[in-house]
Amino acid sequence: MVEVRHAVPLPVFFSPMAKLSKRLILTFLALWSLTATCGAQKLIEYTSGMGSRNPDNSDIWILYRGVTARHEGMTLKADSAHYNTHENRFTAFGGVTITISDTTFILGDHLFYDGNTRVADIWDDTVVLVDGSTRLLANHITYERNRATAYYTLWGHATSADRTLDSRQGEYNSDLKEFYIYGNVILADSSMRLLTDTLIYNTTTEVAHFESPTHIYTDSTHIYSELGDYNTATRFAASFRRSSVDNQGRTIDSDTLFYDEGKSYGKARGNVKIFDPENDITCTGLYGESNRQSNFSFVTKQALVTFVDKGDTLFLHADTVYVVTDDSNHLQSVRASHKVKVYRRDAQAMCDSAYYSAPDSTLRLFQNPVLWYDHYQCTADTIELLHDTSGVRHAWLRSSCFALQQVDREKFNQLKGRQGEVFFADGEPLYADIKGNAEMVYYITEDDSTGTRLVGANVGMGSDIRIYFDTTRAPSRVVTYDKPDLKTYPVMQLPAEWHRLKDFRWLATRRPRKPQDVFVW
Repeated sequence: MVEVRHAVPLPVFFSPMAKLSKRLILTFLALWSLTATCGAQKLIEYTSGMGSRNPDNSDIWILYRGVTARHEGMTLKADSAHYNTHENRFTAFGGVTITISDTTFILGDHLFYDGNTRVADIWDDTVVLVDGSTRLLANHITYERNRATAYYTLWGHATSADRTLDSRQGEYNSDLKEFYIYGNVILADSSMRLLTDTLIYNTTTEVAHFESPTHIYTDSTHIYSELGDYNTATRFAASFRRSSVDNQGRTIDSDTLFYDEGKSYGKARGNVKIFDPENDITCTGLYGESNRQSNFSFVTKQALVTFVDKGDTLFLHADTVYVVTDDSNHLQSVRASHKVKVYRRDAQAMCDSAYYSAPDSTLRLFQNPVLWYDHYQCTADTIELLHDTSGVRHAWLRSSCFALQQVDREKFNQLKGRQGEVFFADGEPLYADIKGNAEMVYYITEDDSTGTRLVGANVGMGSDIRIYFDTTRAPSRVVTYDKPDLKTYPVMQLPAEWHRLKDFRWLATRRPRKPQDVFVW
């Protein structure tokens, strides 16, 4: 057996009897040719059990029986090989192993290595790149040593820790420990599956970065994004374009979204929409948060909450709106703060803050509240509305109660007192009680062939006053209690002090007439 060891091909001289000057010239030309061919690159060093020159090309050594080659810190092993000494290129066959570092190896069946460009091509039924705990499998891998990067172009499968990565094409940088893969990408583990077209995944940080439409599925969550990052270890997602999270039916949509699956907590900015189909409630705004563990959501900056309650849709706008559910995700309350407006088909309202209790279907309005119902306007320090399936069932006007109904451009029916209650049946008002220092201005009308005309006005005071309504929601009868002081005047003779009771305010221009009006303060 002959062991072949070769590092640099020796220059060949044409005649040992040539003159010294000719010998020097030929030596210079040979060295110049070698330098021009290989540049500053070092030649591949090799050993083998046996070897011989290719009879058709003396620049090629044919090596076999335990071939080993070394080049600038990299080791190649194979069953056999061809080495082109002139081009500094190495082709290996069978049992190919490339050792790039102590932790990085590539295994295959065929190899082509260019010592000048430091690029290796390896192919087999399955080429395996091992880098620590990371394994990459493909039919063909190109490894660029200058960039410490492996490439594949026809499907690759990688494993890192307990995760797998599959894609049609990709690259892996062994210095950065980072994959850049594209084409039908799947990143998965036992409880997560990420689907996208282009992905950057770092095996050290375990963070995936995507810049194409991406779906992330876990046991309880579906995340959609077109630009962002996902930490596969902590299950934290940061999305910066067309973001959406669906957590057990509750969804958050926004321009920018940060979501911590471990805490079921999401923070959203820009065109925020939080939808809870179980409670049929939607929150929108420019900023929002949702915490499934703490059972709350809130939106702010152009905040709007819409929900269906007892068969009708309520629209509520405020600077900030909070929604609270119980552990079973049943709606418990809605709290709105500052510049509140409410629209519902049968009633509208405005105030500075509001609270809705879902279990008893009660809406409470605080700080200068105004309630509009049909042709009526009601104000008080606090207003409470109780709803049922037919609409408003009961209304309380607590402290400084004042109710108005416009009769014509200048005239108003007026009721004033310390407290007020309105009772409803099937959504229609039956009667109203004004309690404590009650005052009243009530215009009397009469119908004739020319229409309805005003004939007088009942005015006065009493401890309590009750107003009954007819089927058109107009007052039909007035009852006063405890020594009332009532008078009736012809319309034209009504004293000026009874035209407007103290604290009179007509706010019809601020009444929301349609859902969009809740944004107009």
